[in-house]
Amino acid sequence: MNRDVFWSPVVGVGMESLRLIEDAAGVSAESVVIGSVDGEPFRVRYEIDCDRRHRVQRVEVAVLGRESTSITLRADGNGNWTDGRGREVPSLDGCIDVDVSATPFSNTLPIRRLELDGNESAEIRVAYVSVPDLRVEAASQRYTCLDPIDEDGGRYRYENTSSGFTAELSVDRDGLVVDYPELFDRVPPR
Repeated sequence: MNRDVFWSPVVGVGMESLRLIEDAAGVSAESVVIGSVDGEPFRVRYEIDCDRRHRVQRVEVAVLGRESTSITLRADGNGNWTDGRGREVPSLDGCIDVDVSATPFSNTLPIRRLELDGNESAEIRVAYVSVPDLRVEAASQRYTCLDPIDEDGGRYRYENTSSGFTAELSVDRDGLVVDYPELFDRVPPR
């Protein structure tokens, strides 16, 4: 699979351009997001590499601009993480997925990895990367399959069990978010 997907925020100004490649080696996503947080504009580039089972192997997030900063995290797919210098990150122990705050793509990875049946739920721990400050912390989330993915797509309930935030996500047949109420809308190709 080779796909280009675009999202825009529901509130404010911005755009994301994602290039997704899935092949025998695994899953590779590369994206640029422009937007704002609390009225402050940001530009970020991120790359996420996963194995064939959608388990995160590498995450790189870079804030672009005059004072560019970036983080790199590596994971073994079994919940063990290291930083860009190879040092262990014990605060992320048990996290299999990553959630980059500026993108709905983060939801695709657990949706695809978990392969939930109708009304089935799973609670997971994720490495949460806050944009644009690049703060990293573990967070607990729950996904519930409302309508399993078929040729027309599917629906999932996403819950951040740490904050209490809940959203019902519509996804396409590849598990990519089409509608994320109050946060993101997919921009159709022209």
